[in-house]
Amino acid sequence: MNARQLEVFRTIMRDGSVTAAANTLAVSQPAVSKVLHHLESQLGYKLFERLGGRLMPTMEAHLLYNDADRVFREIEVLKNLARSIGERKLGLLRIGASAPITYSVLAEALLDFRKAHPMVKLHLHTLPKADISEQLLIGDIDLALTMSTIQAPTVRSEVLATVPLVVVMRQDDPLAAKDAVGPEDLADRPLISYGDHADIAPQLEQAFESRGQTRDVSIQISSSVGAVPLVSGGLGIALVDGLVQWERFGALVARPFTPSVMMTVALSTNSARPVSRFHAPFRQAICTLLHDSAQPG
Repeated sequence: MNARQLEVFRTIMRDGSVTAAANTLAVSQPAVSKVLHHLESQLGYKLFERLGGRLMPTMEAHLLYNDADRVFREIEVLKNLARSIGERKLGLLRIGASAPITYSVLAEALLDFRKAHPMVKLHLHTLPKADISEQLLIGDIDLALTMSTIQAPTVRSEVLATVPLVVVMRQDDPLAAKDAVGPEDLADRPLISYGDHADIAPQLEQAFESRGQTRDVSIQISSSVGAVPLVSGGLGIALVDGLVQWERFGALVARPFTPSVMMTVALSTNSARPVSRFHAPFRQAICTLLHDSAQPG
């Protein structure tokens, strides 16, 4: 039983005659009769009998009808789904994002994106950069947002924005009174920051050396948001990205770090796999938010 035969059978059962079914289906009566006869021939038994000039369903037809009706409705749902996907109403966008991006601009960017694409399903994976890179390569995510570019043979990375590093401390810290904080201000203070393995580490080492200081990290973190409970708990001062709005985390403040050291926000895709059709509108949304977050005030 193919889809067309199923539709004809269901319509005859529902409308009560071949003529009525033909009108519903907008085809000729002989065309409906032909499909019905072909279906009965394939099944090997009659679905309808003529009694007193009326077409009456057989016991076999009644046994088939409920499931046939359910299957037809599921086919219609599938057709509508396919049509909606074709009209770009439905879809799926899988995003891998570093924690600082997730906890800063991503939610608002996704809100703007959903205004234009309300029926697109989103899968968000907040992971370390290494895990995001792996998922991008194997195709578990469509695009990646990280605090530095991903270096891999098939990965294309685009720098969307640069973000300055800041010094994060408790409001009651004496350094909170300063307009900017340099390496000399951090001497003999427990430092919470990125380890030597981080992409930004060489720039940080150079910044400290330029002021005659040595960068001595007391607590290494892989993601800036990991500094929140550490700084709040009095374990040290953090030197991390300024993308996160640190004042949102209670009694914390952030001051510019000098000399200026910049991190990057990068958007990456895997050129070995098809680019999601929602890549462009999402990119526009995240770029707008990154641009706005960089504006003074």
